[in-house]
Amino acid sequence: MTAFIRWFDELGRGDVASVGGKNASLGEMLGHLGSHGIKVPFGFATTARAYRHFIEANRLDPLLAAKFADLKAGKATVTETGSAIRSAILKGEWPEDLASAICQAYQDLSRRLSMAEADVAVRSSATAEDLPEASFAGQQESFLNIRGESALLGACRRCLASLFTDRAISYREAKGFDHLKVALSIGVQHMVRSDLAGAGVMFTLDTETGFDRVVLINAAFGLGESVVQGTVDPDEYQAFKPLLEDPSFRPIIHKRRGEKVQKLIYTSGSEQSTRNVATSLAERSSFVLTDEEILHLARMAIAIERHYGRPMDIEWAKDGRTAELFIVQARPETVQSRKTASLEPSYRITGKGRTLVSGLSIGGGVVAGPVCLIHDPRDIGRFVPGAVLVTENTNPDWVPIMKQAAAIVTDRGGRTSHAAIVSRELGLPAVVGAGNATEVLHQEQEVTVSCAEGDEGFVYEGVAEITVEATDVAAVPATRTEVMLNLANPAAAFRWWRLPADGVGLARMEFVITNQVRLHPMALIHFDALEDAGAKAAIAELTQGYRPRTDYFVDQLSLGLARIAAALYPKPVIVRMSDFKTNEYANLLGGAAFEPKEENPMLGFRGASRYYSPRYREGFALECQAIRRLRELMGFTNVVVMIPFCRSPHEADRVLEVMAENGLKRGEKGLQVYVMCEIPSNVILASAFARRFDGFSIGSNDLTQLTLGVDRDSELLAPLFDEQDEAVKWMIRTVIEEAHRAGAKVGLCGQGPSDHPDFAEFLVDCGIDSISVVPDSFIAVKQRVAKAEAKAP
Repeated sequence: MTAFIRWFDELGRGDVASVGGKNASLGEMLGHLGSHGIKVPFGFATTARAYRHFIEANRLDPLLAAKFADLKAGKATVTETGSAIRSAILKGEWPEDLASAICQAYQDLSRRLSMAEADVAVRSSATAEDLPEASFAGQQESFLNIRGESALLGACRRCLASLFTDRAISYREAKGFDHLKVALSIGVQHMVRSDLAGAGVMFTLDTETGFDRVVLINAAFGLGESVVQGTVDPDEYQAFKPLLEDPSFRPIIHKRRGEKVQKLIYTSGSEQSTRNVATSLAERSSFVLTDEEILHLARMAIAIERHYGRPMDIEWAKDGRTAELFIVQARPETVQSRKTASLEPSYRITGKGRTLVSGLSIGGGVVAGPVCLIHDPRDIGRFVPGAVLVTENTNPDWVPIMKQAAAIVTDRGGRTSHAAIVSRELGLPAVVGAGNATEVLHQEQEVTVSCAEGDEGFVYEGVAEITVEATDVAAVPATRTEVMLNLANPAAAFRWWRLPADGVGLARMEFVITNQVRLHPMALIHFDALEDAGAKAAIAELTQGYRPRTDYFVDQLSLGLARIAAALYPKPVIVRMSDFKTNEYANLLGGAAFEPKEENPMLGFRGASRYYSPRYREGFALECQAIRRLRELMGFTNVVVMIPFCRSPHEADRVLEVMAENGLKRGEKGLQVYVMCEIPSNVILASAFARRFDGFSIGSNDLTQLTLGVDRDSELLAPLFDEQDEAVKWMIRTVIEEAHRAGAKVGLCGQGPSDHPDFAEFLVDCGIDSISVVPDSFIAVKQRVAKAEAKAP
């Protein structure tokens, strides 16, 4: 029996030639990772020798050689070749000794599990798959909930035939593998009853940016095939690896609830062993995993990655009867881990039309082209090479036309769906899970597909102007003056992790509130008193599942800020507390009822004055709770708090007092508090402010506006608005001198150093500690600072 059958606990990663990458990996984890709490469902594998025995017994070798010779000579298509070979294999008879070995092993497995007929997954494992340079993900078939010897042999025969699906043939052709030298092993593995719970996929890096310090997890209810195949919009979670080592932290930095409109479950009494059913309203509105399960899976992923010594692509399943979490597959990640880090493309889009649809962003690129709408892979003959493929979802049968597409847009699927995985491997931008793309987009419509604007991908009407620049990270010079990044969008924060920045000099809380939280905090605190029925209904929907509703604000704000804090951890990340003006606050959901109307909001009720005011003090308390959660629960102690528009030392005292009441006391647990320097009083009384704060951040736009008395938005006064005016430079030089005299740090966040090399030189001459710029300007500013430092005595 051992010539044809190997039990998983006899296997290791050195057995790929015998049982394929998938089965070898299962044996490797069983043998070496149990002590790390990793559970792998038991089973057995047929060997490459078993495959060759089947081929020889049915005299298929001459057929295979002839068919692939015709393919190579151009006498047959991939479809014709695959169809002929699969048909021959499906008609083949099992050699008696091989069938007996498989059935005997199945009986032994059933006895081990104390079952009359075990329910098993029957999975293909080719001897050339799951290699670091080629994943072969989804190229061969899997069959779930198989019971009984007859059903098992039928599923095994179909696995053998799947070695020659059109997509598998095309993939081997593209990767240069010899079809006749590749063999197929079959894994027969006890099923995890995830049909009663959930399952999914996880990666030990961010699949879009290559950021290697997160675990990305996708999850859906039911069997995991729906996630892999992209037939469902799954939940998405991210956990931050460096902080997972400390059990006192809960570093979940991203949670997105997917629609999960259907799930794959067991069935009986029919030819199909599984079927899709609609999920309940309760399932659609809830997360598949608890926070504890997210963290447990993430820690298992780290243990697997550490054992294999490379980023990994892992499938997991939860048993609905026991609530246990199992690992059912692990293979090397083959896209981001093979990219070179020195050159980073940066895309700019101008002249874009209105947004037609949006979904999850895959791949990071931007392309324009005509839409080619196809609903069925049988219609691939209609596909126009170079077009944007638009369809409901893809499976491996779509690979031949995906290879010819400029971009891909699907209605369904998550970051670990087939469309996402293949798009990354092919280097194509893709927008997946767009919902209604096949309804909104039409044949031959000119569109621009953008995956360069963060986690969300967009399809714009018309052809936009696309500019691509390559950033050479290796050529960035070192500087004494710290050069930091201005970041606002959590969805795009990971794009810049390879830049050698010294931290984040400005993270705008209000951007996270606008785009992720979306509602006014006071509307949550006084929800029952809201008179706007429309706003009340929208808030009720957003906060579904949160009790009290204020937890929604704290949770979503801390999650958004966490992704920015993670991007450059453990370097400092300076988070500015909310700095909306009253008209901007009023535009938030439910905000109009809580904001006064002001003639000049720029100089009105904003910044520090709000934080201790009865009109907003409760809202500021929620902001403080989010920062405490970020630092103390998640573990991001690199976060520094910054207070904007603080008009006087007395006002600073009042704000610091309110912060302390909410658990944020300067100096405790390493908390540093900075103040924005954007008002002349901040300079005039710099020594007094320096006694109350650990540092200053010069907001050069506001400081210029208030020093010169010029409205920066006035077209009539535009020539007078000059950040390099001598009066402004006097302010900057003075606050740097006074702050340093008091032992406080000073940085500047503004566009001036990006636009004017001599302004960067001026700041260096003044001895500024840091300059914070937008990512696109980072390298240019770093180079200017290096030149200025070289000139300095």
